[in-house]
Amino acid sequence: MKTPRSGPAAFTGFLLIDLVVPLASYYLLRALGASVWTALLAGAALPMLRLSASLVLRRSVPGASLFTLGLITAGSAIGLLTADPRLLMARESYLTGFVGGWILLSLLRARPLVFTATVGFMPPAAAEDWHRSWETSETFRRAMRGMTWGFGLAFLIDAAARVVMSYTLPLDLVPAASAALLAVMLAAVVQTGKAWGRRRMSHVTEASV
Repeated sequence: MKTPRSGPAAFTGFLLIDLVVPLASYYLLRALGASVWTALLAGAALPMLRLSASLVLRRSVPGASLFTLGLITAGSAIGLLTADPRLLMARESYLTGFVGGWILLSLLRARPLVFTATVGFMPPAAAEDWHRSWETSETFRRAMRGMTWGFGLAFLIDAAARVVMSYTLPLDLVPAASAALLAVMLAAVVQTGKAWGRRRMSHVTEASV
């Protein structure tokens, strides 16, 4: 059996298939004369096919993948129910808002989403270290919960910004602006969270010396 990819390779594949390819396909189809409606729905096809194939081939699919498939399916359903391109553009804001709420709700679980999602992209040895740290370090657990708060709030802010962009920017500018917003938001939250987590861990190290 082929071992699932982990670490940077898995994350790179996610970025290419779920973000870069749909964006590129949108602008390619628009250049070929497709309508905004057609180009947007076609862009969701590849991620949907990938996740559906995972359901069939792997039999055991992470909850995050099932959730993503549900979001893509819901977004496509919205597209089929409306001919308004502005509403279709704004559909991502409703979905990212839902993601933000889901991330925050994960704080009620034994382990928050930032922990479980990050471990899924890590090599086995590093993932083991994280599981060990979760079991033994209260500071580590607080850092993971704090980062989860940050991600959840960032997605809610992202959702509000997407609504504004969808109804104020030229239609063909919205997908690129949305992708740029997501990239900046993720980079800011990840880097801020990492710096905050390192600072908390360093304080504990200093106190124990």
